[in-house]
Amino acid sequence: MKDAETAFKLYGTRQAEPAPRLLRAGKLTAQLAGGNLRAIRYDGVEVLRAISYLVRDRDWGTYDPTVSNLAVTETEAGFSVAYSARCHGPYGSLLDISAAIEGTADGRLIFKGLAQSETGFETNRCGFCILHPIVGIAGTPVTVEHVDGAIEDTKLPDLIEPWQPFKDMRSITHTALAGVSAECRMEGDTFEMEDQRNWSDASYKTYVRPLALPWPYMIPANGPVSQQITLTITDSRTASDVAAAAAENHGIVHLTPGTATGIMPAIGLLITPEEAKDSLAALQQPDALNVQELLFHFDPAAGHGPSAFTDFAAISAIHTGTTTLEIAVPCQRALGEELQEISAWMRDAGFGPDAIMVCPSVDRQSTPPGSAWPDCPPLADVYAAALNAFPGIRLGGGMLSYFTELNRKRVPGENLAFISHCTNPIVHAADDISVMQTLEALPFITKSVRAIYGGKPYRIGPSTIPMRQNPYGSRTMDNPDGGRIPMANREPRHNGQFAAAFAAGYVTSVLDAGLETLTLCALTGPFGLYAGKHEPVEDGGKRPLFAVVKGLSDIAGNSWQAVTSSAPDKVLAFTVETADGRLAWIANLTAQEQSIDTTKLGLSSQPVQLAPFEAYCLSV
Repeated sequence: MKDAETAFKLYGTRQAEPAPRLLRAGKLTAQLAGGNLRAIRYDGVEVLRAISYLVRDRDWGTYDPTVSNLAVTETEAGFSVAYSARCHGPYGSLLDISAAIEGTADGRLIFKGLAQSETGFETNRCGFCILHPIVGIAGTPVTVEHVDGAIEDTKLPDLIEPWQPFKDMRSITHTALAGVSAECRMEGDTFEMEDQRNWSDASYKTYVRPLALPWPYMIPANGPVSQQITLTITDSRTASDVAAAAAENHGIVHLTPGTATGIMPAIGLLITPEEAKDSLAALQQPDALNVQELLFHFDPAAGHGPSAFTDFAAISAIHTGTTTLEIAVPCQRALGEELQEISAWMRDAGFGPDAIMVCPSVDRQSTPPGSAWPDCPPLADVYAAALNAFPGIRLGGGMLSYFTELNRKRVPGENLAFISHCTNPIVHAADDISVMQTLEALPFITKSVRAIYGGKPYRIGPSTIPMRQNPYGSRTMDNPDGGRIPMANREPRHNGQFAAAFAAGYVTSVLDAGLETLTLCALTGPFGLYAGKHEPVEDGGKRPLFAVVKGLSDIAGNSWQAVTSSAPDKVLAFTVETADGRLAWIANLTAQEQSIDTTKLGLSSQPVQLAPFEAYCLSV
């Protein structure tokens, strides 16, 4: 019972993630979870983030197949795994999968998958996905063999590629660590790679089949689909090199002062018309947050109309900071007519925001490679109409969806006062480790935005674990059972300490970008700081995220200094100067207690013990 209560406080759910099984073959290890492999390491160093056999539906949702007949054999020479799996599709359609995995001590790993359907099966993708890590790998040389046998010596992209960096792939070889190379060979179909950092995934993804081919497509009845992935490790190190690597101590996380400095961003909160009245009530509480920015959302296609601005005006009247209105412009009538109408509604309600952020409604939807761009007025015309409709108000642009869409449709920024986009960590995967690993991708996202837009004021958010809008399908996924599922519009971890640690890690990961404003969540509702009446959250309905957002809003505008972590996948930190002295913000990103050496930060001569997913603020 105690374990269940602890899990609830950490994750907002008593449902536990099944623990992966560690497989070992000499220096090669892998975690087996749900029939797939992740954290594939050689001599303790991550070589591949995952090899997964995935099946996607027509909305790019990932099936959770029923696994049966699982058999695992482990010997001194290596391991083998075999299992069957079944996906249940619409209208009684079925897809059966047979998988076999073998790892050997000579550094070879083979994963075979055979799919077939008695009924025929509709899918957007069926087959292997291979994830390469990004930290220490981005921008490094790789060798790509194409399906026609051509060999290409190139590099993994450093700045995030909007389109596929490599196509028509048969294999890719990279250097995992000095003296160790890893070749990943893909057979059975044509593979290509996309830069998953676009979606804040911490990986490059090599997948089947090419996006230029039509989707969804049908796997024909009784038509088998066979694929195989082979990982081959080549280790040319000397015995002394291996001994030196083994001598490194990874038991304690060491924090040391970094060189980067800057100013903490303003902290914003999202207010939607649906939550406006509850948000007003929350702001009238004695312990209400005093954030710097309120971001009001307005979408005529969602039924938002003049009454929304009456509520917005009431909230603005008691808010002491700045306000921004983000508008999903319908672009169904003349632009001037649509925006002038919204402007008139604002004036009639007495709502006068400090800034406007406009984005064509259709641009929230993704346009994948090979797809036709939807009809949309030129963005320059949209911005010109907005400047005319809202004279004297700062005008921002970008995307109401994610960096992916901004990277693929780069808005003209000349007449914009700021650029903005969101992120979401559960687009492709929703397990605890994958969600927290998305923090690794954020510095690459902000660096890529800066490469495109230079020093223009830059905002991020709202960026929450639950997904507020799905650019890649017709809907977000309902989650009535509170599971860990991709693209879910409600997320149990948003109620737990996990979300607080994620938020603290998030701000640490984007400090280098020099953001003007960071909006991590809404004030109320499923994306908010306050839980709903029927949600099982303690502390007067405040989610654990409340304390982190309050703390960040208290230090907004102060000077920060980077902190270097010896294990940034486990612990992130920064320091900030305040009127009361220097503070250290430290976040444990893991489900295990972490022992942290803070002596070089001037905190303690003894290691600091940080509880699972604890976001800690200490005086220096």
